[in-house]
Amino acid sequence: MRVGTVELHDFRSYASTTVGFQPGINVLVGPNGVGKTNVVEAVGYVATLGSHRVATDLPLVRSGAAHAVIRVQSLRGGRTVSGDVMIVPGRANQLRISGSPVRPRDFLGLVRTVVFAPEDLALVRGDPSERRKWLDDVLTQRAPRYAGVRSDYERVVKQRNALLKSLAGGRRQSHPGDALTTLQIWDEQLASNGAALLFGRISLLAEIDWLVAQAYASVAVGAQASIAYDPRSLAAAQGQELPRDRQALQDLLSQEIAARRNDEIARGVTLVGPHRDDISITIGGLAARNYASHGECWSMALSLRLAAFELLRGLDDGVGDPVLILDDVFAELDDARRAAIATVATGAEQVLVTAAVGTDIPDEFNGVRFNVAAGEVIRVAG
Repeated sequence: MRVGTVELHDFRSYASTTVGFQPGINVLVGPNGVGKTNVVEAVGYVATLGSHRVATDLPLVRSGAAHAVIRVQSLRGGRTVSGDVMIVPGRANQLRISGSPVRPRDFLGLVRTVVFAPEDLALVRGDPSERRKWLDDVLTQRAPRYAGVRSDYERVVKQRNALLKSLAGGRRQSHPGDALTTLQIWDEQLASNGAALLFGRISLLAEIDWLVAQAYASVAVGAQASIAYDPRSLAAAQGQELPRDRQALQDLLSQEIAARRNDEIARGVTLVGPHRDDISITIGGLAARNYASHGECWSMALSLRLAAFELLRGLDDGVGDPVLILDDVFAELDDARRAAIATVATGAEQVLVTAAVGTDIPDEFNGVRFNVAAGEVIRVAG
């Protein structure tokens, strides 16, 4: 797979620009703040319908504009397909493929990407939400139907939280029977949708955990590391392996919801479900978040991305390699980590690289070069 033309309209710093990427390695060079990361961020956004830099869509729309548009041509399986994303902050994205409106689950897969960026240190040291996002983004690229599962689950949590907040605020006394009956309905939907998302996550983790261990051993020269799912909100599952059965997972969630009912009502928030889970990362048998050095954290972050790349490129669906995006990372990496990336990148169908200084780019990354200045992306002749 590769991306051909990328058009941006009112996206980040760009009023309007078009970039034509080539197969192999594409390098965008320019000083900090001129917009090179904005270009590759747009490509990543098309792949996951989310940014690797910010949690909300508002910063993606150019100041003064009502919406932003990303338009791409994707070359996959010998076919060229065009796709558009209109980003309107506070509202659902408007998605089109070849001019026809589509749902997110039908849009995802138009482009597949793996992005490695300085922000990835948060995958190891940051909040559990960072690790959940990594896992869920890989999950929806691997199986786009999970976009609907995630959306349904998030809707249930939001609605259930609103009801719990009203109960915690003392309005329970006005219609106690109605409120508790409604809560029971949301309980059932939380358990059902939560089990579907949980099943997808643990199934994916079973596929990718050995790839992470393999990547880390390569990057850190024989060192051992592992990842495992941590169902933090399921007290009954602590220290045990989760069942690989949706009904059994739903039963576990239902039991925990019933056990935490009074606590949830008192606090006015949903305390049970995969939105509160984590991924445990260990390096040399120790919890990485607490004990890993700065270099070990970089190695693990890189290993998580390389494992995702290998998983997605190995799918038997005719799409091929995901687009590998390396966003301003070489200045942070030592020779061993640069070599690990180079091994993967030199065999990838398409790589997009950004750097503030051309000399930061390793020699192995010779390819098409673009100079980026404020509002312009210009291909260098040669």
